[in-house]
Amino acid sequence: MAALAWLLIPLVAAVVAGLWGSWANRTRKVRSDGPELDGYARFREAMERSRTGA
Repeated sequence: MAALAWLLIPLVAAVVAGLWGSWANRTRKVRSDGPELDGYARFREAMERSRTGA
């Protein structure tokens, strides 16, 4: 019976890890890269302006 208890520990840990992984990944499906790409485009345009203006 003690061996069965030791086998349940990794099983419970795997189930908890799976639940945590699905919870941690829940917002990535909804969120897109739009705001980050817009910010990068603004940064690139600012760098081009500073290079041509100097």
